[in-house]
Amino acid sequence: MPRKFIDCREFPSEMNCTIAISADSENELLEVAVQHAVTVHRHQDSAELRDMIRSAMKDGSPR
Repeated sequence: MPRKFIDCREFPSEMNCTIAISADSENELLEVAVQHAVTVHRHQDSAELRDMIRSAMKDGSPR
């Protein structure tokens, strides 16, 4: 199974966040990315947020 990642640089924000998160499993990546979104970006943990994060996941490692 390829490594998965999500990169905050792909989402414009006032913070100009440069965090990239990667993991070996989609579930592990989802949980950490949700924690980051809630804690740092002050999003609400919701089904919509989780769907958005899942759809933004990519195979491989961030550059």
